[in-house]
Amino acid sequence: MTSIKQQMLSGVFYTAIAKYSGIIISLIVMAVLARLLRPDDFGVMAIATVIINFFNIFTNIGFSSAIIQNKRLTPKDINNIYMFTIWLGIILSILFFFSAWGIASYYKDNQLIHICHLLSISLFFSAVSIVPNTLFYKNKNFKFIAYRTFFIQFSVGILSIIAALLGAGLYTLTIQPILSSALILGVSLKKYPQKIQWTVGIESVKKIWNYSIYQFLFNVVNYFTRNLDKLLIGKYMGMTPLGYYEKSYRLMMLPLQNITYVITPVMHPILSDYQNDMKKLAYSHERITRLLAFIGFPLGILLFFSAQELVLCVFGKQWIPSIPIFKILSLTVGIQLILSSSGSFYQAGNDTRGLFISGTFSAIVSVSSIIIGIFYFSSLEAIAWCIFISFCINFIQCYWQLYSCMLHRKILFFYKQLLSPIIVSAIIGSILYLISLFSEQWNIVISLIFKTVFSIIVWGIYIQYTKEYDIISKVKKITLKIKKR
Repeated sequence: MTSIKQQMLSGVFYTAIAKYSGIIISLIVMAVLARLLRPDDFGVMAIATVIINFFNIFTNIGFSSAIIQNKRLTPKDINNIYMFTIWLGIILSILFFFSAWGIASYYKDNQLIHICHLLSISLFFSAVSIVPNTLFYKNKNFKFIAYRTFFIQFSVGILSIIAALLGAGLYTLTIQPILSSALILGVSLKKYPQKIQWTVGIESVKKIWNYSIYQFLFNVVNYFTRNLDKLLIGKYMGMTPLGYYEKSYRLMMLPLQNITYVITPVMHPILSDYQNDMKKLAYSHERITRLLAFIGFPLGILLFFSAQELVLCVFGKQWIPSIPIFKILSLTVGIQLILSSSGSFYQAGNDTRGLFISGTFSAIVSVSSIIIGIFYFSSLEAIAWCIFISFCINFIQCYWQLYSCMLHRKILFFYKQLLSPIIVSAIIGSILYLISLFSEQWNIVISLIFKTVFSIIVWGIYIQYTKEYDIISKVKKITLKIKKR
């Protein structure tokens, strides 16, 4: 059997090629649209996106991870679950379509009516594509996923820019979700065709329900953790402040998503093969944590000290109010990057109940912090600081539970992986602080390039001096030891 390392590297390699080549496309699209559209346009779209994401939770009901985890599902079961998602997609799309008037009334913005009506199309496509799309991951077709992702990202990005230049305005922002979901569905059914049958598929759904229900409940609480800030800011602070906040958050998430997208989709399909070996999962988790920490912590520090240059270069001067928000949120990058891998290990260890409990705690802490930031401090910067604090608390709880309740391993092994990444981040941060004192009058492009290059050099020297570059070979040695046992 192919080792975890070989499968992981293969999957990461192909997804990395597609995803990182698409970063430039994403930045270009973001830069163009930020200059052609108004901040309140992004605010309106942020509200519509947040609400449709809630409906999307119910299209999945945890089916994706359950299909990957369950090795006993037959082709008939898969097809029955596919039919269940079709009926579910029809019902949810209709509900979302008719909820548009209520959403527009609540936020006092009639533009939301037409936007929600259009997005109801993408909701149906997303529901129907769940099963065939999940089969790519279950069968570890990472190379095909990589090519498909790049093709869709490139095509939709070009069409969005053309629409914006032709004056589509706010409706430009609906192109990406609608076309992306339609293309994913088309390509997925081409690769893994399913039959249309007159069945609801309940019997097959029951086979994965005990696993998927906790995944679904986790997705619900995680939704509120991730989106309540936007819902409340749009309602109580207005669409323009929401536009500034949303742009800051999206810019912060861009490198984070491009890193996690390369790693996390690969993890669960591979680790699910070792669901009965907690030692192997624990060793794998610590190596991956160390790798992610060496990427995330220094990256967050670089983004913090390069916030002004990044916002001005990508979005332009009209987005200056986003700078302090982006600086604060960038400090969460390392924490979020590591946290993004935790779900895969909970899933691989058949502990979606633990994932749900951790998610519930996270939701309570995050929601409380957002409410304090909005209603007590009433400023975007305060909200960002409250979110940062909530991530720190959730980080501690999540890994205490993972190690004590599922892996049954001392948490000290986990925190040891963070020590060296924190040290190099502190070194980079100290140097960037000194550079910032002298670079205030520099050209923003030159300043950004200088800070980035200098950070990479310092990071590379530290990695070379401490021999941390040897982390991949360490993973290999650990894997071999586990196999011998």
